Amino acid sequence: MTEEPGLTERTRAFRLGLATFAILALELAIIRWMSHQVRIFAYLNNILLMASFLGMGLGVAIGRRRPRLIHVALPSLVVLAAILTFSAQLHLLRIAFPDPTLSIWGAETLRGNETFFMNLTKIVALFALVVWIFVCAGSVVGPLFSSLRPLRAYTADLAGSLLGVIAMTVAAALGTTPPVWLALAVIPLVILSPRILSIVCAVAVVVLAQLSVQHALFSPYNRLDLGYSTVIPGHPFALAANRDAHQLLLDLRTSNITNPIYTEQQRYFLAKYRYMYDLPFRVPAGKGRALVVGAGTGNDVAAALRNGFGQVVSVDIDPTIITIGKRFHPERPYSDPRAVPVVNDARAYLEQHPNDRFDIVCFGLLDSHAMFSSMASLRLDNYVYTVEAIRSAWNHVGPGGALSISFSVYAGKWIADRIFAVITEATGQTPRVFVFSESTAFTFIVTKGQTRLPSRPVIFEVPMAIDLDATRVTTDDWPFLYLRPNTFPTGYVTMLVCILVCAAAGARIAFGKRLYGSGFDPVLFLMGAAFLLIETRGVTDLSLLFGSTWIVNSSVFAGVLVMALAANLAVQRFRPRDLTPYFVALFAALLISYLVRPSQLLALPLLGRGIAGGLLNALPIGFAGVIFSTLLSRSEDATSSLGSNLVGAMVGGCLEYASIATGLRFLTAIAIALYGAAFVLVAGRKGRSEGQ
Repeated sequence: MTEEPGLTERTRAFRLGLATFAILALELAIIRWMSHQVRIFAYLNNILLMASFLGMGLGVAIGRRRPRLIHVALPSLVVLAAILTFSAQLHLLRIAFPDPTLSIWGAETLRGNETFFMNLTKIVALFALVVWIFVCAGSVVGPLFSSLRPLRAYTADLAGSLLGVIAMTVAAALGTTPPVWLALAVIPLVILSPRILSIVCAVAVVVLAQLSVQHALFSPYNRLDLGYSTVIPGHPFALAANRDAHQLLLDLRTSNITNPIYTEQQRYFLAKYRYMYDLPFRVPAGKGRALVVGAGTGNDVAAALRNGFGQVVSVDIDPTIITIGKRFHPERPYSDPRAVPVVNDARAYLEQHPNDRFDIVCFGLLDSHAMFSSMASLRLDNYVYTVEAIRSAWNHVGPGGALSISFSVYAGKWIADRIFAVITEATGQTPRVFVFSESTAFTFIVTKGQTRLPSRPVIFEVPMAIDLDATRVTTDDWPFLYLRPNTFPTGYVTMLVCILVCAAAGARIAFGKRLYGSGFDPVLFLMGAAFLLIETRGVTDLSLLFGSTWIVNSSVFAGVLVMALAANLAVQRFRPRDLTPYFVALFAALLISYLVRPSQLLALPLLGRGIAGGLLNALPIGFAGVIFSTLLSRSEDATSSLGSNLVGAMVGGCLEYASIATGLRFLTAIAIALYGAAFVLVAGRKGRSEGQ
């Protein structure tokens, strides 16, 4: 065991915790900031997560040989910060990701002189730069980790990471901007690299981050830019989320639509939007209560109020968007005492208020421009448009009421077919469909009993006839609304191959030519891959149970670290000798997790749901944590074992993409297979040691 001269054990543990705090904060800051500055990464968060895991793993493994790499971390971060700040000038802001499989609001379509190879090269180059930054930042962990007893070092590692999650959660709660996120990461790096160059680079990173802000607002989910629509100069306001056009703040009062300052074409534009927003609220016979999910800045809320509803409950996940609506919407719908704004995930609200009934449940152009977590290839709205979610919404519709779902079909008719099939299966009714070409929006309506649905023919109504058996509907296990049917993910597969090639080349450098037996730990590598999969499954399951909100995600990440820390402390206290019972308990917990679908827990009261869901998520993590800490304590080279584990987590991130084809539950089956392979290797080691 090597020790840094002149430093006490407590000081080394503190510096190790400071390093992992910096790395965790930097990871979260880069993922959020890059999503805002290079638009495509708003949909490729997990690629950035894989880059950070790979870089950390390689940095930890190589750190003892190259401890001075920590001094290169901040200069390298300046390079990335400059690229992100000037991404528009460098033609990276709207770089396309050419893959036909997933609809990402046009970002999958090549434009101008772009080519598949050119754009893939840019994405992989940015991936490699992020990897390099985390190699440099992670290099300080290697010598510090090896200078402490393995379990003491791992305790400091986990404690620093946990504090990093807490700090970034507080930053998100306070609505802070990128300079604050980056400052939380670079200040500890300056302490670990106390050089003039490091200080200058840290200041440069924060200044560049501030330059990128411009006049934007930042929520826990989106960068929000408020400007003006080009359709009607000076009116209405237009809101962009993560640089994509997102919402118009429309004044659809009759007095405004008939205002002579507008041209005939502009008045027609406003009148057509008035019809689109008013339609759902004209349908119910009663005008008591309305529920708007995905209420945004308030267009649907204003329509409900115009049509005389006594109470309008409006739900939106993004508090900053609601605040913008309160301040800038010309009709001031949120100022009306009949409006009840609620900040929550739409699916969570439906499940948490099972006895509420409404005359109309209106989905107001609810679509997402961001992922709900960097752990999974799911967007914020993926659990809103499943059969189970629409069935829950239908249960909230009272007699004589209606369910209305408006959605942009910019991606093509296939997404309208899928929503049509989902509604049909969830409600047992064939929806009527109304089309509004200017907004590429389809409105699907189903009713209960006597309503005022317009009689045919209506100018905006279109007949839809689809093969329901041939249309794959979205479910809680397969919630991939934006996945095009009958396509092969050429771009994603090519990108993942490039990432794996980068990982293989980096591992060869970090661990040597003979990976097996030369510092590389195959058991902890497999456990790293499996652990990321069960962590991903935990994030998706608990998000379904409690909502895809940022606070749920932060709680899950913090909970994982707390469980791992508790397992590590238990191993230090009890020193288990035989790991077979823990592997058996782990397999049993994973089997239960595989068999029990989270949607089955939604029928439980909130407290029961929390206990059952928490146990399903915590038990596998706890047992895996005991196994990991025990193996780490027995390792002849704990630092390289930790690096192997982190590289394995990157591979687990690649395997997560399998859920697009197989569904989320199958990730647990892959994790069982990986843990099974790890168990075989552990048993083989034990047999060889006993044979000697």
